Amino acid sequence: MMNLMHWRLLVAVADHGSITAAAERVGMTQSAASQAMASMEAALGAQLFTREPRKTLPTALGGRVIEHARVMMGALQAIRTTVDESRPLLSGSLRIASFPMVLATFLTPLLQRFRQLHPGIEITTLDVTDSEVHALLDAELIDLGVVLNPEPARNATVLGRDFWMAVLPTHHPIAQRPADATVSLEALLQQPFVLATGGCTANARSLGALAGLTLRDIRVEVREWSSAYSLVREGVGVTLVPQMALPPQLNGLRVMPLSVPLHREFALVGSPTRSPSMAVSALLKMLAD
Repeated sequence: MMNLMHWRLLVAVADHGSITAAAERVGMTQSAASQAMASMEAALGAQLFTREPRKTLPTALGGRVIEHARVMMGALQAIRTTVDESRPLLSGSLRIASFPMVLATFLTPLLQRFRQLHPGIEITTLDVTDSEVHALLDAELIDLGVVLNPEPARNATVLGRDFWMAVLPTHHPIAQRPADATVSLEALLQQPFVLATGGCTANARSLGALAGLTLRDIRVEVREWSSAYSLVREGVGVTLVPQMALPPQLNGLRVMPLSVPLHREFALVGSPTRSPSMAVSALLKMLAD
């Protein structure tokens, strides 16, 4: 069966007079190109080229077939041009700041898709804390930033959400409860605590404050979630982390949902004072679609 690659190869052989040169032109090996030419001639039941020591020349019939192939390839290019002209190529730049976890998990595949749709837009991503995102937005140094739990007044495009989970050492009394058990936020915050922030303003301390609760026994405060898990395994205390930050290996750890679930939402927001650029609008439209 003949496909588009066969016809491209046919035209390339006619243009270069060599199967080797034609193969390089269309991105095939010389042996694959020779096999493709042989299968094409077999499918058509006719010889299209004569092979001479230093030259591959079309037969009379081959010349006529090649002309039809050129028309077909030209029509295909015309179709592509028509489509491209109906969707003008955007250009410009896009600067996006996000904390690392959302950047790696949610934004990277979205931006890869956006680059395919709009290759003329240069994208720069900044790996920062959520408080730095707000500072960069206010200073108009970025076009978009990922923020946690955006205010209703902000025109936000939600990327996703996850739930807060209690993490305890497996030998802890609360961890001995049945597999489907939950733990209240109040009971968790009364335990010796490893406060992990992940570089974010939303953490166990802020969640407790919103619920009118206080962390009374903070044994240690760390930024990295991985550090918190090591300390919990050693029995230093318990902790509260976002679900997407849980480690792949739970050895020595018991993860429990809260009895009253709490979630965090992360969303893309733009500058509060600047109108969105065409690049920003294009990205937000893709996300909306």
